[in-house]
Amino acid sequence: MAKMNSVIHFEMPAEDKKRMSKFYNKAFGWQTQQLGPEMNEYVVVTTSETDEKGRPKKPGTINGGFYQKSADLKYQYPSLVIGVEDIRESVQKVKAAGGTISGEIMQIPGVGQFVSFIDTEGNHLSMLQPLGDM
Repeated sequence: MAKMNSVIHFEMPAEDKKRMSKFYNKAFGWQTQQLGPEMNEYVVVTTSETDEKGRPKKPGTINGGFYQKSADLKYQYPSLVIGVEDIRESVQKVKAAGGTISGEIMQIPGVGQFVSFIDTEGNHLSMLQPLGDM
């Protein structure tokens, strides 16, 4: 059986990040951390207790983040991030399966390598090769 790659992160757009942070904290107890301009003002969201590497301790849970909502329709919807061991190999697999890579692989400081793609159904998703072990 081939290795399965798990969903390790979610992303959603936010029009007003302060309002979004207040809502998810009040409604679900989630903690948020606003990153700076070098990370496009991304908001990291912690939905469960994490270990020293920032990964959820409870099996089956994931954390996520919010990015600035834009006029580009493909970035208006929630998206999932799939963890991969080799992002370049995974890019080739996505292409061979009929998907389309959106942009170039980018390095996220302290996190790993990241790239977005569109599956055969038009869904916008991403892959992340985390630093260190998965």
